[in-house]
Amino acid sequence: MNMLRRRTRRFLMHGLCVFSLQAACVATVLAAPNELPPLVEPATAEHHVGKVVWVDLVTPDLDGAKKFYSGLFGWTFRDTHAGKRDYAVALLDGRPVAGLYLRPLKAGEQRQPAWLTFIAVRDVEVAKRTALEHGAKVVVEPRNYPRRGRQAILADPEGAHFAVLASSSGDPGDFLAAPGEWIWSSLIVKDPNTEAAFYQELFGYDVFDLPNDDDVDHVILSTDDYARASVNAFHRDPSRRLPHWLNFVRVVDAVDGAAKVVALGGRVLSEPHLDRHGARVAVVADPAGAPFGLMEWSDTDGKEEPK
Repeated sequence: MNMLRRRTRRFLMHGLCVFSLQAACVATVLAAPNELPPLVEPATAEHHVGKVVWVDLVTPDLDGAKKFYSGLFGWTFRDTHAGKRDYAVALLDGRPVAGLYLRPLKAGEQRQPAWLTFIAVRDVEVAKRTALEHGAKVVVEPRNYPRRGRQAILADPEGAHFAVLASSSGDPGDFLAAPGEWIWSSLIVKDPNTEAAFYQELFGYDVFDLPNDDDVDHVILSTDDYARASVNAFHRDPSRRLPHWLNFVRVVDAVDGAAKVVALGGRVLSEPHLDRHGARVAVVADPAGAPFGLMEWSDTDGKEEPK
């Protein structure tokens, strides 16, 4: 995810009710084909611990997902196969932007498809040990991928699932995401301050508790002078919601994007609305139910950590 300097954007999800990945769902991600593309080609020595560097979709309808995201963002796909496992790499103008993994629903199974967030680390084993020491759980043990690096899936103290990835080719640089690329990530939880402290221990984030006028906590996590993600409290009763990461794709027009989501068979979970800085965001779901966000961002905006 590419964050730009100069100012930090905060946003509030109105009426959002989505669910985090369940262990049975995310556990299949690391069983994906071994031919995962490197994050960076050609490889570099650049690393940004704490940056969201990749996302994977676990879906029961791979063909449907490819049709939907192609129509929405113009993504193309490169398929790989390993036995009965199907995995597709999503490309934007030839650049890998995401992975899509097929996991069919079993008879009688109810499971929420979702996007899994990968955060950069230098050492997966150290990250795993630190996470466990601070109340996390291991969902999938660390595993190596020849071209990608080493990765594992964890659950934070509130239960939100995320992955840590030590890239063998370096991490993507900090530059402005193009429309159709991931631009922001938000963690939606019950206790933002406690959760922010956990992620600070794990990734060494600078943490900024931003002022608010809606009695809802907003916290910014940053590294390398760049805002990497926000931690937000549930806006409404959290007892019926599970903590989760929510990732946003940059779009030119959130209203048009939301309309296209519906036309392609998806749903709008949170209607396009102005965030605190005057730009529009929306939360939507693909036809299988996987939630994600749409965010407008001008070329003159930036994401420098708060001072």
